[in-house]
Amino acid sequence: MKILPCRLSAIVAILILTGCAITAEAQKLPNKKRVLKVMRATNDYFMKKWPDPGKEIMTNRVRPSNIWTRGVYYEGLMDLYRIDKKKAYYDYAVEWGEKHKWGLRNGTTTRNADDQACGQTYIDLYLIDPRPERLADIKATIDNMVNSPKSDDWHWIDALQMAMPVFTRLGILHNDTRYFDKMYDLYSFAKYQHGGKGLYNPADKLWWRDKDFVPPYTEPNGEDCYWSRGNGWVVAALVRTLDLLPQSDPHYSEYLQDYKDLVQALLPVQRADGFWNVSLHDPGHFGGKETSGTALFAYGMAWGINKGILSREQYLPVVIRAWNAMSSEAVHKNGFLGYVQGTGKEPKDGQPVSYTSMPDFEDYGLGCFLLAGTEVYKLKK
Repeated sequence: MKILPCRLSAIVAILILTGCAITAEAQKLPNKKRVLKVMRATNDYFMKKWPDPGKEIMTNRVRPSNIWTRGVYYEGLMDLYRIDKKKAYYDYAVEWGEKHKWGLRNGTTTRNADDQACGQTYIDLYLIDPRPERLADIKATIDNMVNSPKSDDWHWIDALQMAMPVFTRLGILHNDTRYFDKMYDLYSFAKYQHGGKGLYNPADKLWWRDKDFVPPYTEPNGEDCYWSRGNGWVVAALVRTLDLLPQSDPHYSEYLQDYKDLVQALLPVQRADGFWNVSLHDPGHFGGKETSGTALFAYGMAWGINKGILSREQYLPVVIRAWNAMSSEAVHKNGFLGYVQGTGKEPKDGQPVSYTSMPDFEDYGLGCFLLAGTEVYKLKK
């Protein structure tokens, strides 16, 4: 159907009235002081609620506090510390490692990426103060994998974010490309092989969370199931890998292209209010504001702008709209972070999600938010 100029003008007017157009406010770069203020407030809320970083986490059962959810929080805290050198942040992270004796949930023989997530912070703290105990266990468990032919461990996409940055850090630290090679073996299994043809859909440039969601599985509207936070984990994995991986690595260009394709696929499915739905291709399936996935997407896009990889003109309004939405609509006066979907693997898990809903774990959502805030803080005029 041919759209006449008058009809086109009417359509634009409707989009503006319904809030779908990018407003002048959405294009305005966030004030650095305000960005830092809201990050401090959300983090202070958490640190006051959890004064003992070694305390076990009680939800439906007791878990140690070096699990992946807390590991993601400390990733965000360490990024915050890099732009806001408060000794309390560093001490809180060190005490966490010390309380767990710099160990992993299931010891040095674990191959589970969730267990290894804590290693990102252990290594970062080692780089600040190279005490051998900070590195010993995480290096031992990754070395076990590097020296093993097995490469089918990453059978869910969350695993990429939990473990890829650990392999990258160790490869850089020890100047040993075997860590990079093994990382790619594990990544390529998840991307191309798991579930039959892999968890990546090259047609949509998005990832299925695990083999349970590979077609013929669909969402209620008949579309593929692309879980927001799951794809957010992939964004974060690629960002935290590309940030350190030498460009000479033979797979650097593939990681970079996967990153570019993924963030581009997210552009048309951002909500008018700045958030993303938990189901990226079915807005009616538990649709609504959700902070953790939105934060990871904002983090990834802001990082790409800061590195000169992504078009500032194309992506900056998207990032600003997302950050403004989260900072103004999700953050409570006391620092509690709302609209965080609880743990799970698909849109229906951890529901309902609302401004006041309390997720089963408060830590990982905050970690994602701090990662996003740190990159938004770095944005330049």
